[in-house]
Order: sequence, then structure tokens, then C-alpha cells
Amino acid sequence: MAEQEAKQGFKNEKVGEVVSTRMAKTIVVEVSRRVPHPLYKRIIGKRKKFYAHDEEGSAKTGDIVRIVECRPLSKLKRWRLADVVRRAAQVGAPPVDLDVKI
Repeated sequence: MAEQEAKQGFKNEKVGEVVSTRMAKTIVVEVSRRVPHPLYKRIIGKRKKFYAHDEEGSAKTGDIVRIVECRPLSKLKRWRLADVVRRAAQVGAPPVDLDVKI
């Protein structure tokens, strides 16, 4: 069992927020982390964007998603969408429902 796990290896996983879905089958995920400053030891927030493959197009902007490392799929894509952890709240309502005259 341990030999199989060592041979297969573990994939890196990250959890972040979808900031863009404008490309076909690609999402941009921003991963935030809090780390101490090397000199001043104050906690600061760092963030990085990852391009991830979304085959079904299930993720929307604002969703919290889990991405998993995979083989290079393009020049920038090295991650794929594993699952959507939490859906974003849909704020916009169509004007018909608001009783607003246009």
C-alpha cells in the first residue's frame, strides 16, 4: 500500500475564488494566503492567480473552488477544476421582477 502511494504521488490542491470565466473551458482562480513578513513578522496577505481547466463550464465568477495540479494543458494551464466548494450568491434580478418601468 505504501509503495503504491509513493509511486503514484500526491497532487497539490488549492482552494480559491474564481475571478474570471471569460475563456473557453478555462477559469482564473485567485488563491489567497496569510504569511508573516520575513523581516517585520507582521501577518500579510498574499494572493496568486492560477489558470485551471473547467471542461463542463460549471464554475461561475465568485464561486469558491478546489483545483488540482495536473500535466501542462497549455502555456499557462497546469491545474484542473476538482469541484465547486461553495456557489456565489446570485445578486442580480431581472427588471421584470422589480416592478421598474424601463
